[in-house]
Amino acid sequence: MTINLSVNLNKVCLLRNSRGASNPSPRVAAEVVLDAGAAGLTLHWRSDERHTRAEDVRELLALARERGVELNLEGDTRDELIELALELRPDQVTLVPVTPGEVTSDHGWDLPRDQGLIAPLIARLKDAGIRTSIFLDAGTTALEAARETGTDRIEIYTEPYASAYGGPEQATETERVRACAAGARALGLGVNAGHDLDLHNLPHLAREVAEIEEVSIGHALLADALYLGLPEAVRRYLAATRGEAVVAPLTH
Repeated sequence: MTINLSVNLNKVCLLRNSRGASNPSPRVAAEVVLDAGAAGLTLHWRSDERHTRAEDVRELLALARERGVELNLEGDTRDELIELALELRPDQVTLVPVTPGEVTSDHGWDLPRDQGLIAPLIARLKDAGIRTSIFLDAGTTALEAARETGTDRIEIYTEPYASAYGGPEQATETERVRACAAGARALGLGVNAGHDLDLHNLPHLAREVAEIEEVSIGHALLADALYLGLPEAVRRYLAATRGEAVVAPLTH
């Protein structure tokens, strides 16, 4: 199965916000990554708007539609995000649990405990024709509960795999992702993956877990772009999604 690469542009938004003007432009960055072959765009809209803003979602969704690609809107369960999604109808909404003060997402939903919170939102999104995905830890024992939420897909949280890559726990963490993906597919769920995937660890995952349909990558890709240039970084990540060995920049 071909793995689609969705480029998360949050860090472009963060850099723009740090200066208070419009440079760098998320739209221009989006055009560059799409020209280089990315299959779609991802934005995680947080309530503090420390990177992506609501207007970025509007602008990049319009661009995605012009270019015939998908936009994946990530976020929590707050009313304003759900209402924006219902208004704009992006191709996919990925619901992600948020812990106040976190630097980045660091865990999946706790199912079945959180089922009552997210199931009604998934129903509203699906009624609007939006594909849904929920963030889950690899190796979760709650795949049945995930299916019962009504979600179309899960997104496997891959930070533990990324941290283990190259070490003694690599095989264990790879198997946890593989088993989770296979279990989800057996239940009729699509499989996405994301978090801390990079040019080192992505080719192995792509070869070992055939069920993955989409990876969402932002921080690592944009960090590599500082050394490689954005188009070349996208091209190398595309090769990595095909399981090809890729030369990564020497970053330290």
